[in-house]
Amino acid sequence: MNFICTKSDLLQAIQINIKAISSKPQMPILSGIYIHAEDNTLDIETTDYDIGIICKIQADVKEPGTIVLPGRYFADVIKTLPGDNIEISSDTEQNTINIKSNTAKFNLLSMSANEFPKIKKLESENNLSIRSNILIDLIKKTSFACATEMIRPVFTGCLLELNNAELTMAATNTHRLAIKKEIMDDNNIDLSAKFIIPAKILNDLAALLVADIPIDVNISYSHNQISFTYENIYIVSRLIEGQFPNYNTVIPPSFSSSVLIKTKELQGAIDRVSLISRSNQYNIITLAFDTDNLLLSSNNPEIGKAEENIDIKLNGQPMNISFNAKYILDILKYIDSENITFSFNTEVSPAAIKAVGDDMFIYVVTPVRKAV
Repeated sequence: MNFICTKSDLLQAIQINIKAISSKPQMPILSGIYIHAEDNTLDIETTDYDIGIICKIQADVKEPGTIVLPGRYFADVIKTLPGDNIEISSDTEQNTINIKSNTAKFNLLSMSANEFPKIKKLESENNLSIRSNILIDLIKKTSFACATEMIRPVFTGCLLELNNAELTMAATNTHRLAIKKEIMDDNNIDLSAKFIIPAKILNDLAALLVADIPIDVNISYSHNQISFTYENIYIVSRLIEGQFPNYNTVIPPSFSSSVLIKTKELQGAIDRVSLISRSNQYNIITLAFDTDNLLLSSNNPEIGKAEENIDIKLNGQPMNISFNAKYILDILKYIDSENITFSFNTEVSPAAIKAVGDDMFIYVVTPVRKAV
């Protein structure tokens, strides 16, 4: 095998592919990057069995062939090469790969291409296309609410619910719940399904979809897999098995009190006040809602106290409610609206945060019960 390609194209593809290489692979071959060169195209693959990624880039293929290289080392080598172009050739007798760029030369041991589990593309009749900016918004406003521990796997992913042209994404760790809805441009979509997508693959996908101009992302799904295809990239992931809880039962049907607050003012105040409580396990801050004032406070016996006041408009009864500060900050950084509404019933019942002007999103968070 022998080919020449640009460093920028190869490096970009490798940095995408490496997201599917586990830090602790089940088998040595899964630490490798698979490259197939043919017809002036490189197919670059990586997988950890849960996630698979294929990137295609253009290359001047002088001799077709297939190689597997140790992923982390190969990525580090390509990143540091001095030239704009890279030539890669294989020595089948020595079982090595030669890499040249300007005056730099590397010789890496290759892995057995026959042992690599090639990715089989998902074939399904269930397909839809979604604009990248809509998909990013769905992910960013929900995935942060997922659980990070694997005690109950269903909570480590986002529920994607399809109901014809309406998409709903929901995530919870049982202490908070984020729900974002979108209406597809194509009203002729006839799909009805529910499945749970691992938060990791969604966050990786959102990080990759950074184009200034929205692009189409094609989604296919089966009973246990989902794939995302756009431009020269194909990503396939397993779905999480299990029953996602009925999130509608978590949302209070009504609220006795509602507060209008400036988003950035609340975010800044919580960020400062929580500096004192951050070292505690639950990072507790107290919000004392009054007619036109909100007093935020935190207390750490080993460090000290903090207080800050901001202006609000309260419609309802004054109340003191304690929260995990991180749970409030996590959502505020993804709200673009100038103002939010903070709604509640009692000191211990779930409260809700909504962006003013966005009826398609709601965030429900459970207060912390403070010891008397």
